[in-house]
Amino acid sequence: MAKGVRVIITLECTECRSNSNKRSPGVSRYTTMKNRRNTTARLELKKFCTHCNTHTVHKEIK
Repeated sequence: MAKGVRVIITLECTECRSNSNKRSPGVSRYTTMKNRRNTTARLELKKFCTHCNTHTVHKEIK
C-alpha cells in the first residue's frame, strides 16, 4: 500500500533539550500533519511550551 501525501509529524521544543533550569522536567511535544509534497523541509513553529512556561521554537523530529 502506498503512503499518503499527508503525514503525521512530531514537533519538539528546542529550549527543553538544552535548558536545565526550567519550571518542570521533561520535553514539550506536539503532533500535527503536513503535506509532504508542498513542505519538504523540516517544519519549525512557535508553540507554547508547558515546561519552559513560554512560547518557544518547536522543530520537527523524525
